Amino acid sequence: MKKILCLVVIMTSMSLTAQTKSELLKHFESYYKQMKEQGDIQGVINAMTHLNVLQPSQQRLDTLAYIYVSEGRNIEALNTVGIDNNATDSAISTEVKALALKALNQPKRAVVFYEVLFQKEPNSYLAYEIADLKTQIQDLAGAKASVDYGLVNVKADMKKVFYETQQPYEVSMKGALTYLKAIILFNINKVDNIDQAIGLLDEAIAIDANFNLAQISKDALVALKTPKKE
Repeated sequence: MKKILCLVVIMTSMSLTAQTKSELLKHFESYYKQMKEQGDIQGVINAMTHLNVLQPSQQRLDTLAYIYVSEGRNIEALNTVGIDNNATDSAISTEVKALALKALNQPKRAVVFYEVLFQKEPNSYLAYEIADLKTQIQDLAGAKASVDYGLVNVKADMKKVFYETQQPYEVSMKGALTYLKAIILFNINKVDNIDQAIGLLDEAIAIDANFNLAQISKDALVALKTPKKE
């Protein structure tokens, strides 16, 4: 009799737990929908975190990490999906790792994930990012190969945003790649390649007259060539 009573209690408890979990899932699904409609990002994060605790999902974790990185919360994004390069990673997870590590000034780690993305879908945008990161880590041959690919495959409607001024501005991807090629060539040989680098910067400025970073770089290189007065 005692065994039967214990079994009934256990089954009743399991039923109540399942019911409670189901109700909680419905609650947080509704809460998530409401927060999304209101544009409350923190509310969306809270709802998704609760949903993942109740019903774990890698897809939900990837989405949560993407929200974090979109908000500039890069450490939290990496804590959500990790920093290892796994063959099973989704495209979203790989992009999150690339963006977060780049933002955290970890070019050597970030370039690994940009290259994974590039292998899956090569394009001039990713070629620029890879070339930029490889320049930072002094893999200049790799950087030049990436920027050359970008220039061969760039399309007229591709754009790149720069943020070094108070007001961000947009230039054509061709101009951006041309600017980066100049920087790479100068770094390869700062004496023999300086004139060629200035010429490329002139090309970038001719493509986009508002290209402030290219103009600053050109002025710096011209200053290096100008003999200093005693």
